Amino acid sequence: MTAVTSVPGDPSVASRRTPFRLLAPVRRFARLLLTSVTVLFLASVITFALGALSKNNPAAVVLGETATPQDIARLNHQFGLDRPLVVRYLDWVRAALHGDLGQSWFTTVPVARSVQLAFPVDLSIALYALVLALVLGFGAGIAAAARPGGPADRIVTVVCSVLATMPPFVIGIALIVLLAVKARLFPAGGYSPYAIDPVHWLRYATLPALALALEVAANIARQLRTSLVTAQGENYAIGARMRGYSRGRVLFGHVLRNAVAPTLAVVTNALPLIMGGAVMTEKLFNLPGVAQLALQSAQRGDVPVVLGTLLVTSAVVLLGTLALGALQILLDPAARRGTASGGRR
Repeated sequence: MTAVTSVPGDPSVASRRTPFRLLAPVRRFARLLLTSVTVLFLASVITFALGALSKNNPAAVVLGETATPQDIARLNHQFGLDRPLVVRYLDWVRAALHGDLGQSWFTTVPVARSVQLAFPVDLSIALYALVLALVLGFGAGIAAAARPGGPADRIVTVVCSVLATMPPFVIGIALIVLLAVKARLFPAGGYSPYAIDPVHWLRYATLPALALALEVAANIARQLRTSLVTAQGENYAIGARMRGYSRGRVLFGHVLRNAVAPTLAVVTNALPLIMGGAVMTEKLFNLPGVAQLALQSAQRGDVPVVLGTLLVTSAVVLLGTLALGALQILLDPAARRGTASGGRR
């Protein structure tokens, strides 16, 4: 038999390698999707179980102290609380998949309507916070990595170390004192919808968005700085400098794109932090968002509203995590080149 040798650059070899190059990122995305679906399922089970196992009797709370046992039994039947727990959960999930999150036990307002009114507040501020975190984090990380050990690097390192240890509500209090009370640049609280007046929305949303963004920006800057400094020591970066490329061209044209993927992992992990910090931030800045809706509903035992807000928030966080994870896979240099094993095949 005659051995067949492949010639570098042979189109037939490249065509055989292409499916294996695509297989690795597809597998990673499939695992990410499966993880997201599993987490959402577990989140729905846990939140529903916590609501169902509550010791409060909603029928008795709604009807008041003068309610008779017959009235309570009738309302329990109306709420569906006399059915088995598993049946109630499956009915709740089936209805949620069709956009029906039930209705409030106290106001009879559909939960989906209440979430629809409150969620734009959180979503707009969370997106604004994410943009601020990306801009500040990438700017500071690049400035620090441009001259490792220089003045900018030392300043960024100190500031990021301080910010990374401060929770959003502490940062929010400091921002209110400095920028609202002392400088009078922004209002200390309240909210104006973006659709009514974007300028007023920007004034009211800046402080809470900054409170959520600064800690995330510090983590992004530190990760990006580390990735950039490491990448600048790689052979391809050293070779580019030896060919006469400027430091800026090497940094932005070669190194930055390889350092983005690890930094996106920090952004992905920050999404729950931004949404979780919304509870304290909404209370601090008096925002009529989903966190306040859930908190007020939990205090009076309105389980359908609590379940609906938690489910929607979990779904949005997981969708954002899934999107950023997919982007991270696409930008990963190993995913673009394909795996080494795939390339050898």
